[in-house]
Amino acid sequence: MDRTFQVDLRGVVDLLSHHLYSSPRVYLRELLQNAVDAVTARRAAEPGAPAAIAIDTTGTTLTITDTGIGLSEDQVHELLATIGRSSKRDELGFARHEFLGQFGIGLLSAFLVADEVTVITRSHTGAPAVEWVGRADGTYRIAAAERADTGTTVTLSARPGAETWFAAPTVIELATLYGSMLPFPVTVGGARVAGDGPPWRADDRPAGARLADLVGYAQDTVGFTPFDVVELDVPQAGLTGVAYVLPFQANPAERAGHRVYLKGMLLTESADGLLPGWAFFARCVVDATELRPTASREALYDDGLLDEVREALGAQLRGWLVGLAATDPGRLARFLGIHHLGVKALALHDDDMLALVDEWLPVETNMGRMTLGEFRARHGRIRYTSTAEDFRQLAAVASAQGLAVVNGGYTYDSEIITRLPALDPGLVVQRLEPGEVMTRLAPLDPAVELGLRPFLASAQRALDRLGCEVVLRAFDPAALSVLYLIDRDAAFQSELKATRAKADQLWAGVLAAFEKPAEDRPQLVLNHRNPLVRRICALTDPAMIGLAVEALYGQALLLGYHPIRPADAALLNRSFLGLLDAAVPQEDNQ
Repeated sequence: MDRTFQVDLRGVVDLLSHHLYSSPRVYLRELLQNAVDAVTARRAAEPGAPAAIAIDTTGTTLTITDTGIGLSEDQVHELLATIGRSSKRDELGFARHEFLGQFGIGLLSAFLVADEVTVITRSHTGAPAVEWVGRADGTYRIAAAERADTGTTVTLSARPGAETWFAAPTVIELATLYGSMLPFPVTVGGARVAGDGPPWRADDRPAGARLADLVGYAQDTVGFTPFDVVELDVPQAGLTGVAYVLPFQANPAERAGHRVYLKGMLLTESADGLLPGWAFFARCVVDATELRPTASREALYDDGLLDEVREALGAQLRGWLVGLAATDPGRLARFLGIHHLGVKALALHDDDMLALVDEWLPVETNMGRMTLGEFRARHGRIRYTSTAEDFRQLAAVASAQGLAVVNGGYTYDSEIITRLPALDPGLVVQRLEPGEVMTRLAPLDPAVELGLRPFLASAQRALDRLGCEVVLRAFDPAALSVLYLIDRDAAFQSELKATRAKADQLWAGVLAAFEKPAEDRPQLVLNHRNPLVRRICALTDPAMIGLAVEALYGQALLLGYHPIRPADAALLNRSFLGLLDAAVPQEDNQ
């Protein structure tokens, strides 16, 4: 025999309060949503019907009255006394997309703060008024009531300990928060707190006044004066709103919170996923009619429509950037000074943004700061270093050899540089490798190099244990005494060996499988045009040569921002103390 499920109302309320809703404060949102749906339903049937919601509180009792469609006794049974039966709601008209929710589950949220809820309602059909009294223990009663006007009044009596949610300042704050964008008035204690509609609404305000309202809304609600305001419109989602461009640099990894309304009612103040990840420089306030909320109505449901909205909003922000480049280059330059990371992230995938970055965003080069477009115009091809460390070490040397180099070590710069042929197919883009710099350094005169062979042999013995090759060259600038050049494969093998030395036997064996002889060892290049290096080359004591070359090796690592291994640190310490000991005369031991 089939049986009917029995519902434990206390259990349902516990489920709502502890697992569905984030806070009891949503009780007022749910009551307000029910009132909004009732007013919307009546205006659909009677376009000239009054539209207003009034809230009053004594601190222990709260009433919310609407001029909505009202309910008959049969509808009270179906909507207030039944949980989860959607078919009748469809027939009664409360499941259409114009409405925010259904009466049954929304009214249950009142039991988060009250043990008893009273509803007095009169239908627009002229049916007699009805009183429904529901209790948290799952019982209810229905009786005839007196009410002259069409509409509904819901009364809540605060449960012990929940009085704070009925305090007038709290009620005003919640009503303003949730209903600020409703198109009809909401009052608390007779004072209007909401109902002016969104600040981006279409009306007869002058353009300047409209912009001032949008900026004022950002200051009051979002908490900052925006760099710019971008109006948004996605018709397929019934979405309108604004994107506020942040006037300060944002952290790309920080979760961006957007303010989302559904049909004029606040859904969440911290929606994420509304904009593409690259658009972390903007905060949105939007109202939509077609986006779906989650069960708790505190977040957006992630579906195909939300994906379309995200793409459309991203396109509108991109269009704003392109338009700014065409109409106000100075303002664009100020924006890029704040939010260059977001624009560069977009340029990795979008050719329009790539062209904008190429034309407007300055980069660091060894010829001074300039845009990539200016660099290409002056030098034809683009050479770049993939790390800031390589640039710091090689920039001066490359400049002296007539090589123009871009520092590609900043976030996204290398990737953007390698994408530039998408704008200019004939462009040659080349990463500057240490080996190319080495070929540009002039060798010594054979007779001079022959005379320095004893010095080179002693120097090489000092650095053999570090796997580094000592080379003598003559190059500008003469003030630079030494270079440490290492290609990527050699650097990887060096790091691998250092890690293997620290690992246990098991992992050392695993890492050994990736180890292979490096074709090129790191090179310590001594500049013979440097006066100090020439004096060091004149040394004949192998011990002093070793100390001097070890000190130059340490200086080259530090100047090039290379990682310091334990063996390097020990070498630095030994060479420093050795040179100090040689420089300071020893006292006679009397």
